[in-house]
This record gives sequence, structure tokens and C-alpha cells, in this order.
Amino acid sequence: MAVGVSTRLVVGDTLMRLIRLIPAVFIVLMSGPAFAQEWIDYTSRVDMFSVNFPSEPKVQDIPYTSLFGATFPARVYSVEVPPSRYYKGTSRYSVTVVDYTDARRIDTERAKRCNPDAQSSCAGTDDDGAQGPGGYKYDVRGAIDFATEKILIRDAKVTQFGWAVKDLIEGHEIQLTNNADRSRTFVAIHMHQDRLYVFEATVPAGAPEPGIFQQSPRFLDKEGRSVRYTSIYTNGFPATRTGGGRGQGAAPQGQGAAPQGQGAAPQGQGAAPRGQGAAPQGQAPPAGR
Repeated sequence: MAVGVSTRLVVGDTLMRLIRLIPAVFIVLMSGPAFAQEWIDYTSRVDMFSVNFPSEPKVQDIPYTSLFGATFPARVYSVEVPPSRYYKGTSRYSVTVVDYTDARRIDTERAKRCNPDAQSSCAGTDDDGAQGPGGYKYDVRGAIDFATEKILIRDAKVTQFGWAVKDLIEGHEIQLTNNADRSRTFVAIHMHQDRLYVFEATVPAGAPEPGIFQQSPRFLDKEGRSVRYTSIYTNGFPATRTGGGRGQGAAPQGQGAAPQGQGAAPQGQGAAPRGQGAAPQGQAPPAGR
């Protein structure tokens, strides 16, 4: 009996030691400036998204210049995590939201103010045309590609670029290694209900990927509920919603049919031509762009 009791105690003691060891090993593996923070689930009802940040973000209103040179209202939510004994560089997390919901009025005013002889996108009076008042449609449709171009031309090596979805809302995912300090930047660009979202995290060289931030973005409806669709959502096209849900990352092979009138992106598709968004079906691209 003594042997039996002793064995159970030894096994129990060993298990308890392992249980105590697991969190310590996990902390060592995941140590870093961001991991030491107490992450929060941040929600913006105004800009209709939520995301995990290391701390309460700084919020700043900024002007955003679009593909056609119009100025749109935008807001940046950002957090910086200072260097620590683990990593020398600063970690940066941000969400930029550009509000294109008033694009028709903003681009119409832009076309009235600028010189049509100096900028071809100002010419014309047709609301359905590629220039003049009708240019707002191209500004909205080209928003994701224009934002993507601004990331791709940075002083950095692109290590990953592709089409992806978050909660079946399509967009682009980009990873870069910055030439200046070998830090790494992870970007997701999506558009929902005429709002452009740029989720961006930069971590020091050698630091773990910002997985908590990358996996957390959610898009909200007017009631503050997370949204999810039963098919791929393309901004400006109808799609069927379900209740709230997750479902993130690159679209799996064999993904469901794209919205009517939209072809699926070819496998390994590269970036759109510089400064050009895809023109809506049946329309020519803007002249001189």
C-alpha cells in the first residue's frame, strides 16, 4: 500500500510541476513588449469596427487624399509600445478608417474646383461618366488598390501580398520587412459599407508576429453587432448577411462564388496597376490616369 500511495504522490507531484512549468514556458516563448501589455478589446461605434489593442489607442482625425485627389475625412487609432529588454525597437499598431460614404458630394465638389485642362479627371459633366461628377464611383472602387499601392511603394521588401477575407469581406493582406531597421509590418486592407479600413502592425526585428492584433478585427453594423456574410462581400455589391461571427484570414481554396458580375481573382494575382482601381463592368478607366 505504501508503494501505491507513494507512486500516486510522485505522479501527482510530477503533474503539478509540469502544470506550473507550462505557463512559464509559454511566457518565455511569447515574451515581448506587446505581450507584456494588458490587451483590450477596443470598439469604435463611430467607425463601425473592433480590434484588440495593447492599450487604449490615441485617436486622431486626418485628411485623406484619394485616387482622384479628393480629400476625405479619416481617423487613425494608434498605439505605440516602447522598446523593452527583449527587443530594441518600438512596436506600432494602428487602424486607419477613411469614410467614403459621402464620396458623390465630395468628388462632385472637387470636379467643380479644379481646372479641367490641368487634370483630366475634372472634365465632363456626366454623372455616369469616368470624369467630373461621375468620378466618385472610380474613387470608391479604386480605394483598396490605391491604399495597397501606398503600402507597396514603401522602402521595404514585400514578403507576402495576396487577396484575403475577414468575415468574408474581401481585401488585401501584405507583409513587409522594412529596410531601415529590419522590423516587420503586417497590413490588412478591407472596405465595408463604403468605409476603407487599414489595419497595420509593425514589430521589431526578431519579435513574434502580432497575432493577437492580426486575428482580432471585426466589422460592425449600425447597432454595434459584428457582421458576417454567407458569400464573399465586395463593397458596393449586395451580399447576404448571417448573424455575427468570425472567419478570418485568406480565403480557402474552392471558396464560394463571387458576387454577381464579379470574377474571382486569379491565383497568385499581383498588385493592381499603380494608382489604378478596377473599373466597374462596362466602363472605361479614367482618361489620363
